[in-house]
Amino acid sequence: MILTRIVFILSIIIVFVLSIVNSSDISFFKNLSFLSDKAIHGIIYFYLTFMGIICKFKISNFALFLLILIFGFSIEIIHLFHPNRFFEYYDLLANLIGGTIALLINMLKN
Repeated sequence: MILTRIVFILSIIIVFVLSIVNSSDISFFKNLSFLSDKAIHGIIYFYLTFMGIICKFKISNFALFLLILIFGFSIEIIHLFHPNRFFEYYDLLANLIGGTIALLINMLKN
């Protein structure tokens, strides 16, 4: 359980760092199309939500889901002030879809 939580926290840190560096500094990001960028957002937020659920924190899975969405929204707010990043509603939608799928999968398996 503790190892899972460490992986989850490191994942949050990695997502945050990759979200605030200049995307032009990472060649993989420069070559993404609109759809592949949104798919990656969905996968990342699916992963974060699913990992958070596996960690069995002392909050409800829905509360965890909301916190992860707030994390994603906070990153988008940072993008408003970042010279080389942009606030995108579609990123928020992709985050919501990815996290929702993880939440639904967890609900269906129980």
